[in-house]
Amino acid sequence: MIRALIPALLALHLGGVAQAREIAPETLDNLPVVDVFVLGEVHDNPAHHRNQARALRAIAPSAVVYEMLQPQHVEALPDDLTDRAAVEAATEWEARGWPDFSMYHPLFTAAPEARIYAGDVPRAVVMQSMQDGAAAAFGAEAARFGLTTPYPPDVQAEREQHLLAAHCFAMPAEAMGSMVEAQRLRDAVLAQAALTALAETGGPVAVITGVEHARTDIGVPALIRGAQPGVTVLSIGQVEQVPTGRPPHHLWIVTDGVADRGDPCASFGSTEG
Repeated sequence: MIRALIPALLALHLGGVAQAREIAPETLDNLPVVDVFVLGEVHDNPAHHRNQARALRAIAPSAVVYEMLQPQHVEALPDDLTDRAAVEAATEWEARGWPDFSMYHPLFTAAPEARIYAGDVPRAVVMQSMQDGAAAAFGAEAARFGLTTPYPPDVQAEREQHLLAAHCFAMPAEAMGSMVEAQRLRDAVLAQAALTALAETGGPVAVITGVEHARTDIGVPALIRGAQPGVTVLSIGQVEQVPTGRPPHHLWIVTDGVADRGDPCASFGSTEG
């Protein structure tokens, strides 16, 4: 059932600049009532996961969608989510390259009654999106989630430049177009999972995902609104430095970075643009 929204929050849902703002973690204890909360993170930042767990306890969602899980991992989850070792084993966490599970396990226990949904994309499907495009890889509902409409040229260029920088300028620039398609596919899969969860549980639904997927302009919130305009969505982003402009989220939290992260470009053999 889609929840009612008071006019001020409706303005926030529609992306009103006046309502978008930085918040302190304490604000997570008293969030507005919406259908879908998209909780963005930097994957290896423990503070971000503490904030997400705090939000989940306050929201008490009926469902949680995890970017990190595929359907087989959801099926394998133990009944007792407090068993950290069993949850980690069921999700093949370490083998699949996600950061230390000790940061993520509190999310599974913060909303113990919530139904868990998969939001990850199998590698073969990601590769198909890079070769044939996100629409072909996604399938029948590609148009509903905006995948048959190309980005405007300026957005496409910005996305390609962002991904090039994220890969430390160590990959060919001409490969970035295919990586944008993979990103669009992931956004659409998460949005579809959130709407499925909403339909099956009545909501509210929380989505645990990377902060880029939580963007209100082109990320999961935008695709949800495009696919089902009556659904209300709140995006909460988390960043590690004070932004120079307004971040593409309804609300955002600025945290410290990870002190012992090291040089993220070392594995690429490049640290310069």
